Amino acid sequence: MADYIFTMYQVSRVHPPDKEVLKDISLNFLPGAKIGILGPNGSGKSSLLRVMAGIDTEFKGEARLREGATVGMLEQEPHLDESKDVRGNVEDGVREIKDLLDRFNELAANYSDETADEFAKLQAKIDAVDAWSLDQMLDTAMDALRLPPGDAEVANLSGGEKRRVALCRLLLSKPDLLLLDEPTNHLDAESVAWLERHLEEYPGTVVAVTHDRYFLDNVAGWILELDRGRGIPFEGNYSSWLEQKQERLAQEEKQESARSKTIASELEWVRENPKGRRKKSKARLARYEELLAEEKNVKLDQVQIHIPAGDRLGNVVIDAEHLNKAFGEKLLIEDLSFKLPPAGIVGIIGPNGAGKTTLFRMIVGDEQPDGGTIRLGDTVQLAYVDQSRDALDPEKTVWEEISDGDENISVGANKMNSRAYVGGFNFKGSDQQRKVGVLSGGERNRVHLAKLLKTGGNLLLLDEPTNDLDVDTLRALEEALLNFAGCAVVISHDRWFLDRVATHILAFEGDSQVVWFEGNLEAYEENRRNRLGAEADRPHRITYKRLTR
Repeated sequence: MADYIFTMYQVSRVHPPDKEVLKDISLNFLPGAKIGILGPNGSGKSSLLRVMAGIDTEFKGEARLREGATVGMLEQEPHLDESKDVRGNVEDGVREIKDLLDRFNELAANYSDETADEFAKLQAKIDAVDAWSLDQMLDTAMDALRLPPGDAEVANLSGGEKRRVALCRLLLSKPDLLLLDEPTNHLDAESVAWLERHLEEYPGTVVAVTHDRYFLDNVAGWILELDRGRGIPFEGNYSSWLEQKQERLAQEEKQESARSKTIASELEWVRENPKGRRKKSKARLARYEELLAEEKNVKLDQVQIHIPAGDRLGNVVIDAEHLNKAFGEKLLIEDLSFKLPPAGIVGIIGPNGAGKTTLFRMIVGDEQPDGGTIRLGDTVQLAYVDQSRDALDPEKTVWEEISDGDENISVGANKMNSRAYVGGFNFKGSDQQRKVGVLSGGERNRVHLAKLLKTGGNLLLLDEPTNDLDVDTLRALEEALLNFAGCAVVISHDRWFLDRVATHILAFEGDSQVVWFEGNLEAYEENRRNRLGAEADRPHRITYKRLTR
């Protein structure tokens, strides 16, 4: 019998009042396995991790960690010790080793015959775990995950910064069973790439809930799909799961469903080589007239998400010339020029705090550039989906919040059944009657998107629309954007999403430099590696030029 790191037998979990999120799950987890968990928002992914971590004990069945094994979990809202600074919290992940080194240094400074035996034993222990370069290892991990300065007070950190500190602490503690709930949230592309490499070489078992499909492709050797409470294991990475999923849908005779069509479309993209993907990205720019014509014939019952187009765009959409913008003494943007063509979809990438949302605010007109100009064409109709999901009414049902209580609603120039529209955002049946106040972050994001996208516009500004969305909704949103007869500018850290939809990349590369690139994210990354060489893949903290006037 295999020596499993973790065993579950007929595990069931009911959330009050009576929602069964886990149903008779029996699974064995192999040592060293890398497992990605997929499923819609609210399907029990986080609940499964909490059961495995021993945090949630309100379940039926058996869940056992191998005797003597250690387990660690990154939660969505991790706890940090506010009495310590950032570095102090990170050091808690290696506290035992740190204490050995501190004691060794103390004895070394006051060496005597009485302490010689203890000194020798400490030296042997430190040799055994190769801990002499501990400080360097801490610095590398802190830089790779772009942590705030080591002496920063934890109480003053943002939610994203706290998660990065907690992730760094957890990785350094090296548990035998590593449980990660959305590990790539609040990480930029370079930090995610570092994390992928780290986990590929990680000796323990990794179980990750994530909607980052490149992460699942690069790290996972198994996919565990949660579907209506059941756990269905698939051997292989995300691309392999797509193949197997399409075969399963065919067997279930759901091949004509809107969901099956979006899976088939994504699978077609996966099978293409990089050259073919880039051609498809460029081809969109030449298809604007065709997209406008198709908009008139769209059958709303055959798509999961439909983004209604506004009026025809003229030749000028966004025209930025020699743009400069500072925040306090930091120069965020220096001498940026670009022209967005009709049908263009721009992916904006870069670390948190680099100036991405500031650029959005200049496009909308809420902020003015310090130098240069940014101009919108006369035909532009803006639709802005920001991150302010707190404006949703917690007492309304999902259907009421999106439809305003109307059975038929206007979706752009079209009329459609409001329940069908809400269903397109993965709120089916009784889920439409759930109160907004009890929804998860991903579910609230879906409500927010559905509410704002129905208004129509020919230039969409989407600020982190992919945050917390499940893979089904991400895939549907990609299809909607690919078929949208207009332009979009999207801030996102989701590399798969940007590879599929972007015709251009606007990259905040640090030191106040923002690069405008024609092509998808994959093509941009290749260009960046050619420009920067080995330095391109080394995570580093974002830097800014000082403002000089």
